[in-house]
Amino acid sequence: MNTILRKSILGIAGLAFTGGVFAGPVAAHAADTTASVRPVTATVQSDKLIPHGVQGTQSRIDLDDEQTKNVKAIIAATKKAGMDERAAVVSIATALQESKLENLGHLGERNDHDSQGLFQQRPSSGWGTVEQITDPEYSTTAFLKGLKQVDGWQDMPLTKAAQTVQVSAYPDHYAQWEQQAADLVAEHWNK
Repeated sequence: MNTILRKSILGIAGLAFTGGVFAGPVAAHAADTTASVRPVTATVQSDKLIPHGVQGTQSRIDLDDEQTKNVKAIIAATKKAGMDERAAVVSIATALQESKLENLGHLGERNDHDSQGLFQQRPSSGWGTVEQITDPEYSTTAFLKGLKQVDGWQDMPLTKAAQTVQVSAYPDHYAQWEQQAADLVAEHWNK
């Protein structure tokens, strides 16, 4: 990894830590998955899935079986909540940013607070118990409940809608996952 990229990542991790201490449910864990993140070009363009077009450079990771299972769980919870594909795109993009779609437990020294699960929700911030927020259906439902409370979320850029629910130290980082999230919803929504 080149020095500039490594210093940028370490700087971001430091800010995420600082923001995580003060901002509630935040992805301050900054798990080292940078080797698998790469910019991509758009593959799905849909007014329904990406009504505002993607913002900024897009990232993409290859998913393993567990991550794909979590995508399907997010989609199932979204349907169960009576929400549409756009809600699933926002949810999956958020989980991609927060955990890379991995159901994370407490990260110990890499995470000085209690953020856990797909959405890095915190029991101390009222998201639920550890057992609840590490259950993909529960954590997605909790995220969607927050999203439903955001007036006009359907008409907002993804990153603004996600940030309003998550209160991240890095509000613009959700945008980089919009294309992959839309592709995953397009692939799995009707399965």
